[in-house]
Amino acid sequence: MMDLVKSYLGLCKLKVVALIVFTAMVGMFMATSPPGMVPWDVLILGNLGIGMAASAAAAINHVLDAREDAKMARTRQRPLPQGAVSERHALVFAILLGALAMVVLGVFINTLTAVLTFLSLVGYAVVYTMYLKRATPQNIVIGGAAGAAPPVLGWVALTGTVDPHALLLFLIIFIWTPPHFWALAIHRRDEYAKVDIPMLPVTHGVPFTRLQILLYTIMLIVVSVLPFVFKMSGLFYLAGALILGGGFLYYAVLLMKGDDESIAMKTFGYSIWYLMAMFTILLVDHYLLLLSW
Repeated sequence: MMDLVKSYLGLCKLKVVALIVFTAMVGMFMATSPPGMVPWDVLILGNLGIGMAASAAAAINHVLDAREDAKMARTRQRPLPQGAVSERHALVFAILLGALAMVVLGVFINTLTAVLTFLSLVGYAVVYTMYLKRATPQNIVIGGAAGAAPPVLGWVALTGTVDPHALLLFLIIFIWTPPHFWALAIHRRDEYAKVDIPMLPVTHGVPFTRLQILLYTIMLIVVSVLPFVFKMSGLFYLAGALILGGGFLYYAVLLMKGDDESIAMKTFGYSIWYLMAMFTILLVDHYLLLLSW
């Protein structure tokens, strides 16, 4: 029984979902003005609904990618390639989980959050996984919009409206996604080529992908300053954003040199830490502003 539960949890990509929920939660707290506490019902039920929707999207992704996953070393241990869960049961699980997420968000939070979360689910699970992933090397750029939505969802869960400041948080994750994922794609380029997925290093080569990572990292540093420029955050955030951005740029430059194959995975690992740290600093800075009022 425990093995079956573990397999179903494996469909949910809980580590990814944890980062999604964290950025959604930060979006909620950033929406409080003046800085304050998010109501417990919104904090718990809002993040629960967003997390369940993200888990449903991940499970659908497992179903649609099952055949490719079975051929790739990185993914062949997933529940479907291992036969721990059937595709039919995984799809039913995803539909039920997604439907429950919509009920929680629609009934206990607000309709706009439910609608935007549903669109994000469809954007990742259907538009990205079914079409973009196999259609264009710009798949992760276009599909990154779904992954950038959580802080906006968190903001809307609290306020019921889409605020321009929430879109700045969206923009940070949107620009972060390509250099984050392309670093992994460089490391796994042979596996993507084997299953005919047109990731950028497969279609345009590693040197071109390294250049794109560098350019997107520079854009990310610029974009990360915007919350300070638009008076959403203070000097603490600005300093943190520049230091973290400098670290990302350091790895991007090392990657450009191309001397060490392991740098791609180190860049990928740093990018995850970068996003968590950025949103933590945003949150801390938000409440430091309260002390200055």
